[in-house]
Amino acid sequence: MAQEWAEWFYKNKEWEACRNGFLESKHYICERCGGIAKIAHHKIRLTPQNINDPSITLNWDLLEALCQDCHTKEHLAGKVCADGLMFGVEGELIQNEN
Repeated sequence: MAQEWAEWFYKNKEWEACRNGFLESKHYICERCGGIAKIAHHKIRLTPQNINDPSITLNWDLLEALCQDCHTKEHLAGKVCADGLMFGVEGELIQNEN
Protein backbone atom coordinates (compact mmCIF):
# COMPACT_ATOMS: atom_id res chain seq x y z
CA MET A 1 0.00 0.00 0.00
CA ALA A 2 1.32 3.42 -0.95
CA GLN A 3 2.08 6.10 1.57
CA GLU A 4 -0.70 8.69 1.79
CA TRP A 5 1.55 11.37 0.25
CA ALA A 6 2.19 9.10 -2.78
CA GLU A 7 -1.33 7.85 -3.53
CA TRP A 8 -1.94 10.51 -6.22
CA PHE A 9 1.23 9.41 -8.06
CA TYR A 10 0.25 5.75 -8.30
CA LYS A 11 -3.17 6.74 -9.68
CA ASN A 12 -1.93 9.13 -12.38
CA LYS A 13 -1.94 8.30 -16.10
CA GLU A 14 1.78 8.95 -16.57
CA TRP A 15 2.72 6.34 -13.97
CA GLU A 16 0.19 3.82 -15.28
CA ALA A 17 1.58 4.19 -18.84
CA CYS A 18 5.17 3.98 -17.59
CA ARG A 19 4.46 0.95 -15.39
CA ASN A 20 2.52 -0.93 -18.06
CA GLY A 21 5.09 -0.22 -20.77
CA PHE A 22 7.98 -1.21 -18.51
CA LEU A 23 6.42 -4.48 -17.38
CA GLU A 24 5.52 -5.33 -20.97
CA SER A 25 9.12 -4.65 -22.05
CA LYS A 26 10.22 -7.19 -19.40
CA HIS A 27 7.58 -9.66 -20.62
CA TYR A 28 6.07 -9.62 -17.12
CA ILE A 29 8.99 -11.74 -15.84
CA CYS A 30 10.37 -11.06 -12.36
CA GLU A 31 13.96 -9.94 -12.69
CA ARG A 32 14.94 -11.78 -9.50
CA CYS A 33 13.19 -15.15 -9.54
CA GLY A 34 11.69 -15.52 -13.02
CA GLY A 35 8.12 -15.58 -11.68
CA ILE A 36 5.26 -13.46 -12.96
CA ALA A 37 6.08 -9.77 -12.44
CA LYS A 38 3.18 -7.57 -11.44
CA ILE A 39 5.09 -4.71 -9.83
CA ALA A 40 7.38 -2.06 -11.32
CA HIS A 41 9.57 -1.48 -8.27
CA HIS A 42 11.39 1.83 -7.86
CA LYS A 43 15.07 1.11 -7.15
CA ILE A 44 15.31 4.54 -5.53
CA ARG A 45 12.75 4.73 -2.74
CA LEU A 46 10.20 7.44 -3.43
CA THR A 47 9.98 10.22 -0.88
CA PRO A 48 7.97 13.42 -0.55
CA GLN A 49 11.10 15.21 -1.80
CA ASN A 50 11.55 13.22 -5.05
CA ILE A 51 8.03 12.13 -5.98
CA ASN A 52 7.62 15.07 -8.37
CA ASP A 53 10.87 14.29 -10.22
CA PRO A 54 10.08 12.26 -13.37
CA SER A 55 13.78 11.48 -13.85
CA ILE A 56 13.36 9.29 -10.75
CA THR A 57 9.70 8.26 -10.79
CA LEU A 58 9.26 7.51 -14.50
CA ASN A 59 12.80 6.41 -15.42
CA TRP A 60 12.89 2.83 -16.72
CA ASP A 61 16.57 2.57 -15.70
CA LEU A 62 15.45 2.99 -12.10
CA LEU A 63 12.67 0.38 -12.24
CA GLU A 64 12.77 -3.36 -11.66
CA ALA A 65 10.08 -5.87 -12.64
CA LEU A 66 9.20 -7.90 -9.55
CA CYS A 67 6.69 -10.53 -8.51
CA GLN A 68 4.74 -9.94 -5.30
CA ASP A 69 6.99 -12.26 -3.25
CA CYS A 70 10.24 -10.60 -4.33
CA HIS A 71 8.74 -7.15 -3.79
CA THR A 72 7.65 -8.12 -0.28
CA LYS A 73 11.11 -9.49 0.49
CA GLU A 74 12.66 -6.23 -0.78
CA HIS A 75 10.59 -4.15 1.60
CA LEU A 76 10.94 -6.48 4.59
CA ALA A 77 14.73 -6.87 4.40
CA GLY A 78 16.38 -5.29 7.42
CA LYS A 79 13.14 -4.62 9.33
CA VAL A 80 13.42 -5.48 13.02
CA CYS A 81 10.46 -7.32 14.51
CA ALA A 82 9.65 -8.84 17.91
CA ASP A 83 12.20 -10.66 20.06
CA GLY A 84 15.21 -9.03 18.37
CA LEU A 85 14.59 -10.85 15.10
CA MET A 86 14.64 -9.22 11.69
CA PHE A 87 13.91 -10.19 8.11
CA GLY A 88 16.87 -11.04 5.87
CA VAL A 89 17.11 -10.31 2.16
CA GLU A 90 15.29 -13.56 1.31
CA GLY A 91 12.45 -12.81 3.74
CA GLU A 92 13.80 -15.23 6.35
CA LEU A 93 13.90 -14.42 10.06
CA ILE A 94 17.40 -13.84 11.44
CA GLN A 95 18.79 -12.69 14.79
CA ASN A 96 19.45 -8.93 14.89
CA GLU A 97 23.11 -8.45 15.85
CA ASN A 98 22.65 -4.86 17.14
